[in-house]
Amino acid sequence: MTTLAEPTASTETGGVLSPQYRALTVGMVALITLVAFESLAVATAMPTVAQALDGLSLYALAFGGPLASGVVAMVVSGTWSDLKGPARPLWHGTAWFLGGLLIAGFAPTMEVLVVGRIIQGYGSGLLTVALYVVVGQLYPARLRPKIFAAFATGWVVPSLVGPAIAGLIVEHTSWRFVFLAVPALAVPAALVMRPGLARAGEHEARQGKLWDKRAMWAVAAAVGVGLLHYGGQQRGVLQVALLVIGLAGVIAFGPRLLPAGTFVFGRGLPSVVALRGLVAASGFGAEVFLPLMLTRERGLSPALAGLVLTVSALSWTAASWYRGRPNQPFSHSVFLQGGMVLIVLGIVTATLTLNPHVPVLVGILGWSLTGLGMGTVFPTLSVLTLEYSERDEQGANSSAAQLSDSLSTATVLAIGGSLFAAIEPHSDITAYVVAFGLPALLALIGVQAGRRTTP
Repeated sequence: MTTLAEPTASTETGGVLSPQYRALTVGMVALITLVAFESLAVATAMPTVAQALDGLSLYALAFGGPLASGVVAMVVSGTWSDLKGPARPLWHGTAWFLGGLLIAGFAPTMEVLVVGRIIQGYGSGLLTVALYVVVGQLYPARLRPKIFAAFATGWVVPSLVGPAIAGLIVEHTSWRFVFLAVPALAVPAALVMRPGLARAGEHEARQGKLWDKRAMWAVAAAVGVGLLHYGGQQRGVLQVALLVIGLAGVIAFGPRLLPAGTFVFGRGLPSVVALRGLVAASGFGAEVFLPLMLTRERGLSPALAGLVLTVSALSWTAASWYRGRPNQPFSHSVFLQGGMVLIVLGIVTATLTLNPHVPVLVGILGWSLTGLGMGTVFPTLSVLTLEYSERDEQGANSSAAQLSDSLSTATVLAIGGSLFAAIEPHSDITAYVVAFGLPALLALIGVQAGRRTTP
């Protein structure tokens, strides 16, 4: 496995906020933050949106649609970045993202809003992959941990304030501003990056097709993701049929979009990509059930149940900040294994609060271990993805890592949610144990994958 050659900027001194990087860093982190905020804000506002537009029947599609279109966009962006450089997919992605938000914000019907959401998801997939390639091409290796730590914070901070702000907007103004406010902030963030992205435009174009067979496989996998998400919210025979078809689509076409050896934890990049899917599926797969368990089984108010997510977000931010510091005492592999162990411990501790004799505070503090693990693993994997990529492979490999994340999370959420719905009427305790047990098992497998990330 070869290592990426240092970009020209490696001869420069200074940090990510030094004059030569400041505008680009601020613009990129702002875009990441806005994408994250929009995702969380829409989740808060969507019940009101569906009711206002009389579109409850399309509620699931409003979430599954952008997930599916994002899968296609990630593959297209990776190929595009490798062929022409990351600047074009970044600008196109920003335009698609903002265009989708405007369509959704002015939508007269739920059908139009879903179209806007699909366009928005496509744009988000384009720009997030392109941003990773920008880091690989314009930042030296010594600064990449700091940038990816900042990206992680850009996702975590909105989880602290996004739902509350969205709730206030919906309650006191109009749900439309949840969609329309982001473009007003994203346009300045994008313009700030223009001077810094000039160097990313200096890319030796290669011959190749943007819509190749990988793009077609991505479309098929995206259909599978959409069916998984939509089927998970149905009931009866329809649910089973959609889940089976969706899972078959992901299993048949998803592996073709990932590096060879991903599913057998091949040394180096394949295990990095595999671990990206395992950490996302284990962390997010357990997180969705935690507030539900605390409110229904332990009697907490929604606000107090949300506190556990706030605590984990803070620990995630702290771990990401630490991973961005220089002179780390351990190898990447040790940090990855340690992070996955923390996630296992956090899930197990949270599950213990099913016992009424275990203080809820134990579960809240225990779940902060999961935040520490996520904040340790995610930036490390981003750094390794670029470290193990040649310059003309950065797009494809960054795309593969994010695809592994999306496909694994969608699959685990669909399976976990369906198992929970089937078991809960008979035994709620068993249902929660299964819902938390599947992510914990994936995290344990991730400990093994972490050992094999060194070529």
